[in-house]
Amino acid sequence: MSSAPRGIAPQTAAPRTPAAPEHAEDDFDLTSEDSRAARRRSLRLLASLIRPVRVRFWVTLGMVVISQSTKAAGPAIIAAGIDNALPLLIRGDSTLVWITGALYLAAALTTALLTAGYVTSTAKLSQAMLLDLRVRVFRHTQRLSLDFHEHYTSGRIISRQTSDLEALRELLDSGVSSLVSGVLFMIFTAGTVFLLDWPSGVIMLLAAAPMFALARWYQVRSQVTYRASRVASARLIVHFVETMTGIRAVKAFRKEPENNAEFSELAEDYRKITARSIQLNGVLQPGLVMIGNITVSVVLLVAGLRVLGGSLAVGVLLALVLSVKRFYQPIADMAMFYNSFQSAQAALEKVSGLLEEVPTIVPPREPEPLPDPHGQVRFDRVEFRYGDGPVVLPEFSLDIPAGQTIALVGATGAGKSTLAKLVARFYDVSSGALTLDGVDLRRLSTPDLRRAVVMVTQEAFLFSGSVADNIALGRPKATRAEIETAAKAVGAHEFISALPDGYDTDVNKRGGRVSAGQRQLISFARAFLAAPAVLILDEATSSLDIPSERLVQAGLQRLLARRGRTAIIIAHRLSTVEIADRVLVMDGGRIIEDGTPEELIRGGGRFAALHGAWQESLV
Repeated sequence: MSSAPRGIAPQTAAPRTPAAPEHAEDDFDLTSEDSRAARRRSLRLLASLIRPVRVRFWVTLGMVVISQSTKAAGPAIIAAGIDNALPLLIRGDSTLVWITGALYLAAALTTALLTAGYVTSTAKLSQAMLLDLRVRVFRHTQRLSLDFHEHYTSGRIISRQTSDLEALRELLDSGVSSLVSGVLFMIFTAGTVFLLDWPSGVIMLLAAAPMFALARWYQVRSQVTYRASRVASARLIVHFVETMTGIRAVKAFRKEPENNAEFSELAEDYRKITARSIQLNGVLQPGLVMIGNITVSVVLLVAGLRVLGGSLAVGVLLALVLSVKRFYQPIADMAMFYNSFQSAQAALEKVSGLLEEVPTIVPPREPEPLPDPHGQVRFDRVEFRYGDGPVVLPEFSLDIPAGQTIALVGATGAGKSTLAKLVARFYDVSSGALTLDGVDLRRLSTPDLRRAVVMVTQEAFLFSGSVADNIALGRPKATRAEIETAAKAVGAHEFISALPDGYDTDVNKRGGRVSAGQRQLISFARAFLAAPAVLILDEATSSLDIPSERLVQAGLQRLLARRGRTAIIIAHRLSTVEIADRVLVMDGGRIIEDGTPEELIRGGGRFAALHGAWQESLV
């Protein structure tokens, strides 16, 4: 029995769970320290994605290096042919011309074949990395504890899986190869120019200074813009998902105009940010082209004068002009993919931030076995708070013997659902001990805990699939006969058999083909088939009409008829409480009344008043 006193305690305000702050990765106005930390975190994630495919990665990189070196060698081969092979050809020796032509053809073929090879290999590499990341995000979000999902909205998680991974896909599929190949081509081309004529190389290096300044200007501004773009995109998705998920409430309260106005505002924000990024790109690309054309003109002028003076060969001049002009060709493509790079970098920061979230509920390394659970639940001086918020359960002690059905009654915020979540180990106690058959819940393995404790919530969620699949959720290997037995036990067999395809009927999302009461009966059948030692029913009938409630009440009585099963029932409707062996009235996280329904009615306390009001409502 509880150590809490009988009688009525003073009314206190129910503590509330503090609102979780927005995560740093969802704020594009990061401090420099936060930005560096996010970048390091992103690089660690990228390295972990490359590690399983590192052999293909290095092979692909090798193909890129060789293909760009042969591509950059083209003008030098042409210069050799003009300055060395043509004079010999005039004197009747064509050998060097054929060798030069063969070398140029070999370089062109090597470039073409290796370019095709690394483009194909890059696509396979990116898809393998994205598959790994997509599965990793899904598994990690499932592994995270309930407290995370209660403050990290589903829209934000969907944004991580959709728009953020799509941004990474765009970059990995072609952006990375274009950036790497462009940089290598520029390096090899610069080396060729210096080997042919170092003064022209110096001119090209001097032109790199304004080019670097322009690129740096663009980088600083676009980094902020693209992080803002990811945030704006995520906000759009969150608003859309919330609107579609709560469409019934939207229709009921005629919220369409307000939702349209808010969505239009979010879309306008996204448009402005996108337009700002386009404007930045509109400055970068023409600026790079202008610098490149000026540099080619200067090289042509200086080197041409030297040709006229006899200090430079014509072939070298042609090679220099071709090389310098080609040197700037990748910059436009690199600038275009730099947009994708910025967007993907911001997306990678968000995804890596999600993956670094740590579950607060973790299974023990050396679990204590629970081979045959009986269902005795004990709270021993338990204290609980949500995160750093106020204490919700202060010094709470309670003993629930195996096989007993208890009902938790009290106002909203009294601590009933918190108690149930602790027993289901959706949360861990802040101090004290919560045990099942003498074993601390934190010492139980996940399979033992899920086999011993099952919770049926107010929203009887049905997954897409057949009725049979939904009943077998707790025991996927159950036979059809066992599934039908469970349905019959709770009174669901008759209406299931009347469905278009019986147990094979697809219930659609959220059980679109069955009523609320029928969904609840299916969830009861699911719990019956799982056969837990402890069954938790959280507001199982609060959203039902009278006929559906009576249907579910009958199913509930059948569900609880199994001997030895401990049941914890949270109910606002006292019709559910009547089947309980024991009633606990809670207020402010404390038990203020404890006894059988008959004892508490005779006692004239809080429960008696609630029971009297309920009886009057039935008249």
